[in-house]
Order: sequence, then structure tokens, then C-alpha cells
Amino acid sequence: MGKLTGAEVAEHSSTASCWVVVHGKAYDVTDFLPEHPGGQKIILKYAGKDATAEFDPIHPPDTLDKYLDRSKHLGPVDMSTLAVEEKAVDPEEEQRLERVRRMPQLDQCYNLMDFEAVAKRVMKKTAWGYYSSGTEDEMTMRENHTAFHKIWFRPRILIDVEQVSISTTMLGTPVSVPFYVTATALGKLGHPDGEVCLTRASATHDVVQMIPTLASCSFDQIVDAKTPEQTQWLQLYVNKDREITRRIVEHAEARGCKGLFITVDAPQLGRREKDMRSKFADQGSNVQSTSGAGAVDRSQGAARAISSFIDPSLSWKDLPFFRSLTSMPIALKGVQRVDDVLRAVEAGMDAVVLSNHGGRQLEYAPPAIELLADVMTALRARGWERKIEVYIDGGIRRATDIIKAVCLGAKGVGIGRPFLYAMSAYGTEGVERAMQLLKDEMEMNMRLLGCTSIDQLGPDLLDTRGLSVHSVSGPVDHLSRSVYDPLIVPAERNLSKL
Repeated sequence: MGKLTGAEVAEHSSTASCWVVVHGKAYDVTDFLPEHPGGQKIILKYAGKDATAEFDPIHPPDTLDKYLDRSKHLGPVDMSTLAVEEKAVDPEEEQRLERVRRMPQLDQCYNLMDFEAVAKRVMKKTAWGYYSSGTEDEMTMRENHTAFHKIWFRPRILIDVEQVSISTTMLGTPVSVPFYVTATALGKLGHPDGEVCLTRASATHDVVQMIPTLASCSFDQIVDAKTPEQTQWLQLYVNKDREITRRIVEHAEARGCKGLFITVDAPQLGRREKDMRSKFADQGSNVQSTSGAGAVDRSQGAARAISSFIDPSLSWKDLPFFRSLTSMPIALKGVQRVDDVLRAVEAGMDAVVLSNHGGRQLEYAPPAIELLADVMTALRARGWERKIEVYIDGGIRRATDIIKAVCLGAKGVGIGRPFLYAMSAYGTEGVERAMQLLKDEMEMNMRLLGCTSIDQLGPDLLDTRGLSVHSVSGPVDHLSRSVYDPLIVPAERNLSKL
């Protein structure tokens, strides 16, 4: 059978018969139109045309093979016969590309905020809107970061700190440093290689990677990119169809994942207005949904469009089901109350992640570092501090933040956005440098604190008296104005001198 021609494909450009071309192959997606979580509109925009450029940043590459019946795979297309649409010149995009050409050199980035500042200038507006957005007025997102500033150190002196080790264990796995790459969605919005960039950098630095349910790369693509010694965990959004969830968990364990992190703070995704304003409404994702997703309100932005499959009925009674699926350690990700941590211990959970979803869910949810202090006090009072491992995420930008969390009792911290920004600006090398900067900061600050190993970090090294004072006073503050502008941002290259 010969290749389809562009003219043949173009005949199928309506709701009655809708074909699209992805990576040089044609697919009949007519029956899928009502079920697409991103709605029909975005598919019909590319009906009878090449949709690859829109498909790639949002969907894992095995999406069509997994979720579209083989009878709808129509075969290869002679791409030379496919009409190429003339795209209007976009002045905003031209300006962005000029900023990309003038980007600072990688070695000019000295901390994680530098990567954020560069990424803001070089990322596409829609991608920046999705990555950087918090819920509503973004109070919680900013307080996540600010809360660390309220804790001060009480360093020891005259300690032999010539040799310092920052290695530890997390869920029984030896790791080089007490942080991990936490799950973040849609990696290809920032870089064509998406989450695989994070996998490669994590391998370089012996850092655990948490694989997201809503990755742009397929799960197997991410696992295939790891080294044999590398540790990966699975972050799970629970599907309304429990059989789909079962298959995901069992496959993850079969592929070697060492931990299952069930997200429990997202029965509905928060109102992320920056994402909504970016007009990302047409770019739906998520391939897990089975029916009824066509009613999703795309005006809510990318986050809402890609999450219609998540089960809002998930409850404590479901935990035995997950325990029956796997022998992996199980963690609840998104715990925001002391009593829920205690209940997780009673339910036999192996770990919890204190998290408000990076300030992307409930506005005015507690910063994880503040909650951590209360949680560890409650666990120690019951003698339960060794019954469960406690992790936190949200707002971490310096190794001092990591040290403060470990001093309070956390086994480690999750870092998400900063690595996405490093990846978006500089790819795998950017993430590797970001991780190395954190390691360097970690060793230096451990030495200055008078500690030579992670097990020496404890609450006696901290002054936490100011921790409960919430400091965000309005919707505009230092962080939201311009991403740490008072810091010296890496200078752009002057192309005229090159």
C-alpha cells in the first residue's frame, strides 16, 4: 500500500470525518473527538493537516498507539504533498527568539533564581504561564518561599568540618543528597526532550526522580532513559477507572520504580489564573480519560484541560486497594494537616509529603516548612517519628532551605519548578548545573553550621520563633513583581561583540 497524499488527508477535515497527521502518519480521530479531554476544538483546528507541532509538547509519544484503536491508524503520508500553511509573522515570538540568542552563558548562573529569571525571558508565554502559575492571588505560592526566611540558624563553632558528607537515604535508597526531582507536568513545554532531561541530570548526580502521571514523555520513555543504578518513584493521579490505575501501578513496579506517591490534594485542580490568561485553553492533554471529557471548560487553562480523569471520590477507604496492588513503599503526597499525618501512620503508609502543590491548589494552605515543625512535634510526642518518613516540597530555592527542613525532621525535599526553569533555558546541562549548585551550597552551609553529616542536623540548630507569622500582605510583592529582580541577573550576551 502506497503513502497517503496530502489531498486525501485534507478531504477529512470535519466532525463527520476527521483525520490528523502526527509524525508523518495519518490517524482517524473522528470517534475520539467527543472524548478528547482538551475538547474537539483543538483537534478540528488541525483536521486534515499536520498536527505534530501541537501534539508533541502535550502528549507522550505512545499516546496514539495506546489509546487509539489500530483500525484508526491509517498509515504513512507523503509529507511532500501536504499543504504547508503560511504562518503570520509573530512580533512577540521574534522578540523571544532574539532573547534566546542573547541568553547568558550557563556558567553565569550562580543560583536557582538565576535560572528562573532567564527562563522567564526565553520561554514561550503559554509555557511560562503554565509552569509559573499559582492559584488565585498566588499568596500561597509566595508564602511557600517566604516561610523559609523566618527560620534562622544557631551554628556551632570549633568543629572539625574538613570532611563533610551530604549523602543520606530516602525510602531505604542511598542517595547523594536529601532532595529529589518532584513530579511536574508537561516537560516538553519547556524543552523538546521533556522529562528525559530531568532523568539524565538525576543520573549524573545520583538524585531520585519522581515520574509524573502527566508527563509529556511516556512513562516507558522516561524509565528507558535511566541508568541501572538510578532510583525513580511514581507520582500517581488516581483515575476514576480503577483498572487503569491498577495497570499503571503494576507496570511501574515491573519497570523498577521504588516508591508510589499518591497525590491527595487535587480532587479538583485550583484556579490558576496566570495559566488561564495565557489562552492555553485549546491545548488539551491527558490520555487516561475514557468518556465524558468533552465537557471540560478549556477557559480554565492547560491545568484543568489535562486533568479531567482525576477521581474526586478518592478517600481513606481506598488505601487498602493501593496496598494490595504493590509492594512498593506508598506515600501520600499533598498532606496539609497534622492529624492527617497521624492518620497516615495508623493506615500503615510509609511516607507523607507535606505539600500544598506548589501553591497551585487551595489558596492559604499552610507552607510545608511551617507544617513540618508541627508535624514532627506531634510525631515525637507519640514516639512515632520513626514509623513514617516525612518529606516536603514547595518554595525551596537554596540549600539552606533544604538544611532547615532536614533539621526539623524531614528525610528530604522535593524540588520542581527550579529544575523545570533550568531545563527550559539550558536543557539537561542546565539541570545538572542547578543540582551541582545546590550540592555546593549544601556542603558549604553544612560546614558553616558546624555539621559533617546529615544525621547531625537537628532542631537545636534552628531558631523557629518567627515561623508562624505569615508575611504576605498583598497580591503584589517582591517575588511576584519580577522574579527576584533585586538580585543581579546574568547579563545577556552582546551579539555584536561575538
